[in-house]
Amino acid sequence: MLKGIRNAIVGLLALTSGGAFAEQSQTVTVFAAASLRDALSEVGDAWQRDTGHSVRYSFAGSSALARQVEAGAPADLVILANAAWMDHLDTRGVVKQESRLPLLSNTLVLIAPAGDASRDAAVGLGETIRQRMADGRLAMALVDAVPAGIYGKAALQSLGIWADVAPSVAQTDNVRAALALVALGEAPLGIVYASDLQAEPRVQALHTFEPESHPAILYPAALVTGHDSPAAVALLDYLNSPIAKEIFLRHGFANPPQ
Repeated sequence: MLKGIRNAIVGLLALTSGGAFAEQSQTVTVFAAASLRDALSEVGDAWQRDTGHSVRYSFAGSSALARQVEAGAPADLVILANAAWMDHLDTRGVVKQESRLPLLSNTLVLIAPAGDASRDAAVGLGETIRQRMADGRLAMALVDAVPAGIYGKAALQSLGIWADVAPSVAQTDNVRAALALVALGEAPLGIVYASDLQAEPRVQALHTFEPESHPAILYPAALVTGHDSPAAVALLDYLNSPIAKEIFLRHGFANPPQ
């Protein structure tokens, strides 16, 4: 009798935990800009603890992600570092327009390997860049496709030095690759986001570019059309919650302009 009751209880527990719970738990696939890697991974961990759902990420440059999603890559949610690329998806019906929200903003910085001499304030920024590039290259994300590269090129154009430094720019597939070149000492300078500094102790900021020197840095997020599962909708809401925003701010991001 007792053995029969015990077996029944074990069977009920197995059904409850392995059956019903498994049916409720979902995995949301997020395609996100490379600069979000550390912060978004932490947010995903918090969401998973709170909900029981899981997150699968694909991090890359926004241009590559937009093209992949447009081609039918199995993304539920997309977060880019450039409003123009989200506009590209929006006009083609790839993302749900009504779900789109401005999630975050960021700041653009000029970096050098940690331990290098600080910038001499008496020397103009343009001249500082020329001097430090005398024996090396300037690491940047792809300047005509990846948002960080687009913003960086605009900032250098505002200084009037783009034509001079362009031949010595080392272009990378995404901003984290540019960060790595400077961290490894393979480039004396780089242009990345302020949030990237939080992820790499081997670099230091030499200068923060004025917001007026480049297009506004915005991170729009949206659901992919046809992938609006309850879990995906819930994750998008969670990304905009106070819990998530505290994590993003701690990683060096900022709230978008109102």
